[in-house]
Amino acid sequence: MIFETTTTLSAADVISRAKRFFAQRVPQYAAYPEKEGPAYLVLRGQGGEEIALATFPADEGVRVRASTLLFDQQLDRFLSTLPAAP
Repeated sequence: MIFETTTTLSAADVISRAKRFFAQRVPQYAAYPEKEGPAYLVLRGQGGEEIALATFPADEGVRVRASTLLFDQQLDRFLSTLPAAP
């Protein structure tokens, strides 16, 4: 499933928060960085399942687009913690 939101945070802040959230906030579904760049993050979790997250500049902030097959609920919860752009 693909999720998308726009936030007032910088791309670096989104990536940093995602790493902390998926390592600490949902221990039974923890996922850890596999690949990372200034505007993207790939996390690997339970059974090798993947969370892919990318950031893009937007007029009102930073657009965050993420996809996963197994971690739908956790990914939706993470995106809801980001401050929304107006």
